[in-house]
Amino acid sequence: MKITKTLLLILILIIFSCKKEETHIKIIEIQVEAPFEMPTIKIPDFSNCKSFLITDFGAVQGDKELTSKAISKAIDEANKIGGGIVIIPKGEWLTKKIHLKSHVNLHLNKGATLLFSENPKDYLPAVHTTWEGLECYNYSPLIYAYECKNIAITGEGKLKAKMTIWETWFARPKPHMNSLKRLYNLASYNKPVEERQMVNDSANFRPHFIQFNRSENILLEGISIENSPFWTIHPYLSKNMLIKNIKVKAHGHNNDGVDPEMSQNILIEDCVFDQGDDAIAVKSGRNQDAWRLNTPSKNIVMRNCTMKNGHQLLAIGSELSGGIENVFVENCNVVDGAKMFHLVFIKTNERRGGYVKNIYVENINAGSIQNGVLGIETDVLYQWRDLVPTIERKLTPIERVYLKNIRATKTEYISKITGQAELPIKNIFLNHVVVDSITSEKHIHEHVVNFSELPKKE
Repeated sequence: MKITKTLLLILILIIFSCKKEETHIKIIEIQVEAPFEMPTIKIPDFSNCKSFLITDFGAVQGDKELTSKAISKAIDEANKIGGGIVIIPKGEWLTKKIHLKSHVNLHLNKGATLLFSENPKDYLPAVHTTWEGLECYNYSPLIYAYECKNIAITGEGKLKAKMTIWETWFARPKPHMNSLKRLYNLASYNKPVEERQMVNDSANFRPHFIQFNRSENILLEGISIENSPFWTIHPYLSKNMLIKNIKVKAHGHNNDGVDPEMSQNILIEDCVFDQGDDAIAVKSGRNQDAWRLNTPSKNIVMRNCTMKNGHQLLAIGSELSGGIENVFVENCNVVDGAKMFHLVFIKTNERRGGYVKNIYVENINAGSIQNGVLGIETDVLYQWRDLVPTIERKLTPIERVYLKNIRATKTEYISKITGQAELPIKNIFLNHVVVDSITSEKHIHEHVVNFSELPKKE
């Protein structure tokens, strides 16, 4: 067969497109024990990679423009050579947004602080992101990774957000609520995400601090995070992630610690959470968007963590329309005096659909809890109840929740579970859940099938 020049060119292009991406990064595989089949978690090892000091690229303390450009250039160089470490040296470095790229480790030396600007214009142009489970174009997260592979944020330094402007956006005035309504309707009728432009003078949709969007093989280790405009750490449509030995202190509005959303194969261990909201809030998208993306959150383990303050140790939902399964929390401590509503709180409503199953929480010590150890509610709508109508009704099946070896000093109740008559909550098992002082009824239940103080063998 005669090979023409055109055919030869096509063959060369195919060969190069199939060539494996060159990288200096090793992949470490972590085995995690769980009461369900837990896949191996793959994370990057940058120990053999070249370092890039941001001062070599022109970073100057106190100069936001020069430091931002230097970090971006260093990230570009690390990415180009197939793996590199971008070093933030000791000192305070004022910066705009940071966009990570594949094969890059952002490393903060001891005594280093990345201080993120409070100017919303520093987080433009708008990027493909989310707002409470709905996809849109909004201000860039302070640190943003989109379709990245083999990325890390490590070190003994600190990430800190200046809050001057964001704090004024915590309020939800009428123009903000109108923007929420507009986004809800755009998503409910499956309008393209590109049409959902939410940056304007009145929407005030605060950005996430860190968002890993459609990314994989992620390491977050050692750093401290202080303040956040919105959710603090947000893995979204991502997989294979280790969050280890980090400290989060963020007491603002919607300041969850970690919000895995439609994400899989995650280990969170040896962390300290001091939150204005939930320590870990597992989510999987909202309504039509999540039904379209069809990606559950699953295989998530949190262990050996301490919670100093916050609403819940573990929250599930209310954005859970893609489904949530295989979540395991063990060996965690809630300090006495933490302002907490529940240890475990599962919440949904008639608009969500999705499902919740295989939730395991074991070996937890806590002080006084305002409400109870376990709460499950199926009619949680917050401000959305009167803001927008139910466009498509889908209930959420919830089953197989296991709590074992849990102790608290004081609660209103141990469990409050409110299911629906047409879809009762099923198979809730409590084993050695002890509260020293209960101020109301021990269990408050409605539409629950097969609740037991001791689990049945399966």
